[in-house]
Amino acid sequence: MASSLTCTGVIWALLSFLCAATSCVGFFMPYWLWGSQLGKPVSFGTFRRCSYPVHDESRQMMVMVEECGRYASFQGIPSAEWRICTIVTGLGCGLLLLVALTALMGCCVSELISRTVGRVAGGIQFLGGLMSVPCLATSLLPLMQARSPLVFEGVF
Repeated sequence: MASSLTCTGVIWALLSFLCAATSCVGFFMPYWLWGSQLGKPVSFGTFRRCSYPVHDESRQMMVMVEECGRYASFQGIPSAEWRICTIVTGLGCGLLLLVALTALMGCCVSELISRTVGRVAGGIQFLGGLMSVPCLATSLLPLMQARSPLVFEGVF
């Protein structure tokens, strides 16, 4: 099988795929922030959460649902900043995955990746990395907390 990549390019393709897969798994996991609420451990990510409070109409009180799940809708995400974080991080993961899969195809197909395509892919990968870094995405945390203090009540 012919390849359009050098040895360095093959290593780049494999590491790109590993990093893209790790970023995507991290994006989908609800373990970005940990804490406790109503005496139960809670955690959540940009669009998933574990152990969250709901109002029980029959008992007229808040009870903890001890399971992981997504928010009911995009508008159910606690704040606009958290929604922006979801979109930006998701797009970053998508870009990383696109470049990684293209690079892996370059390992199998001759003349798929030229020097110019490699440079453009590197630029897209850099942009995707900036967008998907959880530290960058959660730098909006103080804004998110100020806008939705109840969500963050027991997290810290």
